[in-house]
Amino acid sequence: MQENMPNSKSNLLSNNTQELLANLAHRYTEIYWYDVVPLHDAIPALDKKIFFHAGPPLLGDLPFSIMQAATQAILYEGFTDSESTAHTMLLQGDITLVPAQDYGVVTPLAQVVSGSMPVAVVGDNVRKAFAPLVESGVPALRFGNGSQEIRASLQSIATFAFDELALLLRQQPIQIAPIIAYALEHGDECHGRTNAANLALVNTLHTLPDNRKKTVLSNPGFVLPIMMAASCWLLGKQTEGIAAVGGNGIHFGLRMHGSCEWRTISALPPVGMRTANHANTKALGAIGDSAVIDFCGLGGQILDCAPTLYSDWNVSLPQDWQQHRLQVCNPNTGLVDPALITKNKIRPFVNLAILDEDNQYGLIGRGTYSPDLNLFL
Repeated sequence: MQENMPNSKSNLLSNNTQELLANLAHRYTEIYWYDVVPLHDAIPALDKKIFFHAGPPLLGDLPFSIMQAATQAILYEGFTDSESTAHTMLLQGDITLVPAQDYGVVTPLAQVVSGSMPVAVVGDNVRKAFAPLVESGVPALRFGNGSQEIRASLQSIATFAFDELALLLRQQPIQIAPIIAYALEHGDECHGRTNAANLALVNTLHTLPDNRKKTVLSNPGFVLPIMMAASCWLLGKQTEGIAAVGGNGIHFGLRMHGSCEWRTISALPPVGMRTANHANTKALGAIGDSAVIDFCGLGGQILDCAPTLYSDWNVSLPQDWQQHRLQVCNPNTGLVDPALITKNKIRPFVNLAILDEDNQYGLIGRGTYSPDLNLFL
């Protein structure tokens, strides 16, 4: 692994920062990406008409972005070739949407995962976590976009995954820790910014044809669900504390170890930078399972190690933001600790993309979300 990584620039960081980043990456040492399979192979007992969504259970009306993603998933699965019929299937309950993390799966933003979609298999020889491989940038299923173009992109990534990536990974699984280490040393916090992590991943997949490397490099978010699955695995490895965390656009929630129930609060939108012409567009509440990354001590907990993001978002951050990590993360595990949050009355940060509530545009910005203290009481 290491011999195929790009050259390190850790000498540019202070000794204290280097030690912090090394410890964060070290916690992922046991974790490998070692296969890609269809979701129905990862969870064989799963009914074909059960689809996965991010965050806690959905109650009542679906966010438009999830509705659109689920509609496209129905069409992708071939249950119908009519968008209106697919929409009716959702409304009538012919398709059941359930929280992905309750099954050891994590999914980004509004993406709905169905049985035929390729999922990364991440973990060790004992436990596994899964995450869907994602298409390129906008438009994409994870942003709640919908069109025949989306389904063509899904089919393209599935062909790449099953015909090429799976064979490579089964021969040489990829260790996650060196990818995270390189990313952290080069200004990624492994959530809002993933360019360096993606480069490290591509250099590890050194036997891929050059055209495939270019495909992955052109999509810096390709690596994100792999790190999400690794973080899901890391949370699941614990015996106490938070087992699952994320948002569904209406509610943000967490599930503790030893419990089947999600604690939830209303999901406010992330605050940060908006894309052109969307400063006043109404945003969807926090959405996505990628919060697992931040709750493993990366992402929003280490914004001081990601100067590009800090420069972009600093006006929306509280003045004491640099103190948050020490007051919300357990010094032994590095994970966000509800007991510390309750004691110190300091909220963790989650770096998230911002989607529009009415699903007219999809991605309209990126920023941070801080769940209310009541979630942790």
